[in-house]
Amino acid sequence: MNTTRMRLLFGGLPGLALVALGLMASGPAVAAGSGTSSAQAPGSAASATATMTKKKPPARPKRLIDINSASRAQLKNLPGIGDIEADRIIAGRPYKTKADLAETKVIPTGTYLSIRHAIIAKQPKKPSGKAQGQ
Repeated sequence: MNTTRMRLLFGGLPGLALVALGLMASGPAVAAGSGTSSAQAPGSAASATATMTKKKPPARPKRLIDINSASRAQLKNLPGIGDIEADRIIAGRPYKTKADLAETKVIPTGTYLSIRHAIIAKQPKKPSGKAQGQ
């Protein structure tokens, strides 16, 4: 395949064209994606993808912290939450969902992403509607 056609296929991105050329040069088995991973060249893109590992999400804590009722000290135990963030969380109550923390910019999105596994936004129980004492 000539370089002009490579540019058309890969939008003029030289990096993609080089990867494609490398796959084509390493043989039809790698370029077509057939064969086993043990038969692939150690430096090929396919073997690099096979050896990559996905980052596991943090383990869910045993007890979630309710952002609608947690104390300042409980909130400060969360990663990335200090005095200022804890005060802002308390001042913005009540929250319908835990995502409200980031959506209303109470805390930065990055901080929310790091604590979302450890928090919950419980809603207060509504009265049953029956008159008491009757």
